[in-house]
Amino acid sequence: MDKKRSVLNVGVSVFSKILLLVAALYVRRLLIQQIGNDVNGLNSLYASILGMLAVAELGIGGAIAFSMYKPIVDGDRRTVAALFGLFRKVYRVIGAIIFVGGLVVMPFLPLLISDYGTIHDNVYLTFFLTLVSVCISYLYSAKTSLIEAHKDNYITTGILTIGQLLRYALQIPAILVFHSYTVFLICQILETLVIWALTEYVVRKRFGDILQMRETLAPRILGEIKKNIRAMCMHKIGTILVSTIDSLIISGFIGVVVLGLYSNYSLLAGIVASIIALFFSPLTSIMGHLCAEGNPERTEHYFDRFYTLNFILGLVFFLGYYAVADSVISLCFGGGQQISRTIVFVITLNQFTMYMRKTALLFRDASGTFYHDRWKPVAEGIANLVLSLLFVQIFPEDLRVVGVIAATILTTLFICDIVEPFVVFRHVFQKSPRGYYVRNYGYTLLFGLCLCLMTFLGHSFDNDLLGILANGLLSVGISVAAMALLAVLDRKFRAGLKTWLGQGVKWVRKRRKG
Repeated sequence: MDKKRSVLNVGVSVFSKILLLVAALYVRRLLIQQIGNDVNGLNSLYASILGMLAVAELGIGGAIAFSMYKPIVDGDRRTVAALFGLFRKVYRVIGAIIFVGGLVVMPFLPLLISDYGTIHDNVYLTFFLTLVSVCISYLYSAKTSLIEAHKDNYITTGILTIGQLLRYALQIPAILVFHSYTVFLICQILETLVIWALTEYVVRKRFGDILQMRETLAPRILGEIKKNIRAMCMHKIGTILVSTIDSLIISGFIGVVVLGLYSNYSLLAGIVASIIALFFSPLTSIMGHLCAEGNPERTEHYFDRFYTLNFILGLVFFLGYYAVADSVISLCFGGGQQISRTIVFVITLNQFTMYMRKTALLFRDASGTFYHDRWKPVAEGIANLVLSLLFVQIFPEDLRVVGVIAATILTTLFICDIVEPFVVFRHVFQKSPRGYYVRNYGYTLLFGLCLCLMTFLGHSFDNDLLGILANGLLSVGISVAAMALLAVLDRKFRAGLKTWLGQGVKWVRKRRKG
């Protein structure tokens, strides 16, 4: 495995995410205070609608990106050029389809907002601006994938960071001077144009020969891509149903203002998830190269180590999130933005269960075994939709949001956590996943018990800075106790913990010598 490239990709990603996190929280605070929480809810609703329209992408990007790994390893630049050419053409068509789909949805926006009469902004104009920003991104998506397929994620992360920092720098005066959601969204379009220009420059400089080649794919490779696309299409549909349906149901049945409050906590939880996911996401292409070598035992070794690290990070970060979420929301977005602790509890549990899928998904994507679990996302999406619609109506009025989130947790635990590991173990490691199931459900139960313990002990502290520190330290203490218990009971966890502690010690010693 290319360790230097891995460290570079992860390091740049983590630094970028922390920098953007601070800027994003400050801009959202200004947006809520200066324009209103209803606009915050509209942001979440628009993202969900466009996420539904993104089904037009059909998972094509993942299928073609995976197909690039082997020719890159083999040095076959003609095949890479042919794949890139196909990628570019397909993404332009997808962008056009999403744009037309957005125009079709636009007249029906009031039906998706239960408290539409209280909204002061022009929802048609603001949705159109958001749509334009998303569609522009499809003009350079193929070039971004070309860079990342060569394991240079740090470059695309740097470009994204520059673009987003520019957007935030423009949005702050847009809010303070113009008090305009419309100008706020125009800044978002400018960001997309800057990212497009920088990506174009990098690709022309590094991969100019690939851009100039006009190659056609061999029938065998094209057949494999079509097979993977059919599988990824189902994955895309299921993912969109799960990731966007919660916001749509909350907006349609409860209201966009409540969606705005919920989205603050979801944003914070999503930021936590994305920060720790940065330790894994840049490794997809590197794991793809490893899987292409065809050594199941070596691949499983990395799987076990990554899964251990995944749990450690998830336990510490998400328990910490639950401990300080109310206080951080109050500090970041002002008073009156909190929701009930029950809702925060299920948000945390949902984010943790979703996050614990990362290792299995990383190795599934890297190995290209999309086809074998193609029906899983469809079942997941339908189950989540049916349960969400049922729970939002039968749960008490003050707990309807809990019902919507609980539906997602159930589908994750009893569909995703069964099928996804089965595919990886059976088709990549060529063995039964039975031991993994015991380990994964045991870890999830342990995290739930830690949440309950945190709920019981954390009420004794106030929501000020001292309370944040106290609750944060308490969550760390509970996390360490849970890891100590696992180190005694679980041999694989003990081995993984020893590996990562050893890597940490080596890194510190190397820094000191340097």
